[in-house]
Amino acid sequence: MKIIIVGCGKIGTTIVENLVKEGHDVVAVDRSASAVEEINNIYDAMCVCGNGSDNDTLSEAGVERCDLFVAVTGSDETNMLSCFLARRMGAKHTIARIRNPEYNDRSLGYLCQQLELSMAINPELQTAHELYNILKLPSAAHIETFAGGSFELIELWLKSDSPLDGMALSELRRRYAAKFLICAVQRENELIIPSGTFVLRAGDRIALTAAPNEIQKLLRQLGILQKQARNVMVLGGSRTAYYLSRLLLTGGNSVKIIERDRDRCAELSANLPGAVLIHADGTGQEALLEEGLRSVDAFVSLTGSDEENILISIFAASQEVPKVIAKVNRNELASLADKLGLDCIVSPKKTIAGILTRYARALQNTEGSSVESLYRIMDDRAEMLEFRVMPNFPYANIPIVELQQTHGLLPGVLIAGIIRGRRTIIPTGADTIQPGDRVIVLSADHRLNELSDIIRR
Repeated sequence: MKIIIVGCGKIGTTIVENLVKEGHDVVAVDRSASAVEEINNIYDAMCVCGNGSDNDTLSEAGVERCDLFVAVTGSDETNMLSCFLARRMGAKHTIARIRNPEYNDRSLGYLCQQLELSMAINPELQTAHELYNILKLPSAAHIETFAGGSFELIELWLKSDSPLDGMALSELRRRYAAKFLICAVQRENELIIPSGTFVLRAGDRIALTAAPNEIQKLLRQLGILQKQARNVMVLGGSRTAYYLSRLLLTGGNSVKIIERDRDRCAELSANLPGAVLIHADGTGQEALLEEGLRSVDAFVSLTGSDEENILISIFAASQEVPKVIAKVNRNELASLADKLGLDCIVSPKKTIAGILTRYARALQNTEGSSVESLYRIMDDRAEMLEFRVMPNFPYANIPIVELQQTHGLLPGVLIAGIIRGRRTIIPTGADTIQPGDRVIVLSADHRLNELSDIIRR
């Protein structure tokens, strides 16, 4: 597909990177000559230096032949205008980054309708929802939801005292009554799709799928279920902090935000009744201790500096805060944070890039199935996809074991779950895929556009 990306900041560049890897014909547009030059030097993408809301610039980018147009500049208004012009000039689908809480709270639906936007994306709001899900289940390092929340994938680190250390997966399934599947294991730099004889070790990062209640049951049986974080300290008064605090307050949690800018403190205090706002430099350890760091259930570092977020989070972890989360956008720093012992990191640019990748895949679907969700997991080493099965799916009603024997599944691909109505199925060889199902698939080595791609051809 031909895709135009307007705005080559951190998020725009990550979107360009992902969509080029997907094999799309990508055009990057930005006012900054240096940003355009950097994209041109690194990625196999056409670049245009100019104003993304100018019709001449859009014509030069080839908007009239565009399948998907994405505007992610730093200005909501510029993004909306760019999408409006692109749609009028022939773009088939348009997506705008709209971050301002006023738009998102009051008139987003109306704006999307009037501007004929296919989607509005808000990195800060998406990140806040990701953080909120983790704080509801602090035992997890990462959580993704499927099928409207009826199926979950969680990532866990196995610590040195984990009861799973040295246990084979077949023994694990026999010993614990919960219905779950360990579908992937990251051991050092290797990603493994394990068989029943695979033996877990301390230090492994595992991806586990099940219905939410089954995950809770398993973690409780293992003795590693942490209570939901009710008392949360947030460092930095960013938009993400605002959205997260609003979610937490609505859920009956207590929130304390530490922000160094006095005016931003006052603004947040006015817009978040119930939150405690502290005007202080939270990067100082003494300030955090004075504000009760040791007594909170969770600490979330959301400053604009990856380095600050990592260092302060390490300090919070050293004070035995039960759950510590850091926002880290730069890939090399995220890897460093892992090595330094931070097991829970969020990245807004990765979240949004994943949404755009899913949307682009969905546009390419045939009628046999459609991509409903797509997440990159295990440090981007694998993808987890949710497909909706259409009535004309060619492999419907065939037992999975027969599919494997007759056609064969691609190596590095695993059917991790089937949702049939309200029923969640951890599939065995006797189960079938039926029209109307939602099927969750793990893919470690292949780019899947549709469900039938899992079959060897």
